[in-house]
Amino acid sequence: MLSAEFLDFATVDSLRVLDLSSLRSVLPNLRLWPYTNPDQLHQRIRDAEVLIFNAQRIDRAAFAAAPHLRCIGTTSTGTNHIDLDVARARGVSVFNITDYCTPSVAQHVFAVLLALTHHLVEYDRDLKAGLWQRSPRAITDYPIRELAGLVLGIVGYGQLGRAVANLAGAFGMKVRIANRRGSKPEPGRLDLADLLPEVDVLSLHCPLNANTHGMIGRAELALMKKDAILINTARGALIDAEALAEALRAGHFGGAGIDVLAEEPPLSGNPLLAPDMHRVIVTPHVAWGARESRQRGIDQLAGKLREWASNQLQA
Repeated sequence: MLSAEFLDFATVDSLRVLDLSSLRSVLPNLRLWPYTNPDQLHQRIRDAEVLIFNAQRIDRAAFAAAPHLRCIGTTSTGTNHIDLDVARARGVSVFNITDYCTPSVAQHVFAVLLALTHHLVEYDRDLKAGLWQRSPRAITDYPIRELAGLVLGIVGYGQLGRAVANLAGAFGMKVRIANRRGSKPEPGRLDLADLLPEVDVLSLHCPLNANTHGMIGRAELALMKKDAILINTARGALIDAEALAEALRAGHFGGAGIDVLAEEPPLSGNPLLAPDMHRVIVTPHVAWGARESRQRGIDQLAGKLREWASNQLQA
């Protein structure tokens, strides 16, 4: 039976609520490690034939420390934490998962959007501080906005972008779609510079690459409405965090819902986490994390590993 290690299981299922039967049917010897620190990695992978992980970095040195490695499965869509060139050279198969968390991410977009447009954080804070109890009237110090009629701009119109657009329609929002950067313009879409002045809400769902890195910076933020809201559930480096923090601090921007940061976890800090940062909700990359989505991801990865193992037996 294959020797297999799940290096950071707690990042996928810290509460142990997922059903792993599909995965264990392929890898009955699978060992689960909650987390693997850099100084533990080489020891844990030295005899492994199969590695599974969510965010663990597997670089050239890690490949060298795992001479028996034949297959990698990542419980993420991105593979930028794996040295794919070394994997190809070594003949190591690499599998990721796709389209497993669409409902969860789309819900998250509107969870933070509603929290921002209704100022739920501020009203909850002020009530608990006793402001309503000391006031003869209801507190309406923060402007509440209806979503109906607002313009939602979407950058990245794949499955996630389309799901967000569908929910926007249910709220009566108007949807505008950005052209893909570096690609031929498409009918009915707008270049980013033309889209930004129109939108009340901008939601990012595009991949991080040379064309999109830092795509929302000072110049782009300056094009947007003063009360516009920016939501990013894609990749942190799509946004210049310092520029966004400056705009928020100066009152030149309506608010932001940020689920992803350029460095995760933010060991070196991040401007959006400053104590004086208001009108921004930052979450620790959890938009994908609904239990149902995580279960789909595990089952999808198990299916890919099952097919790979079957092909190995037939070879």
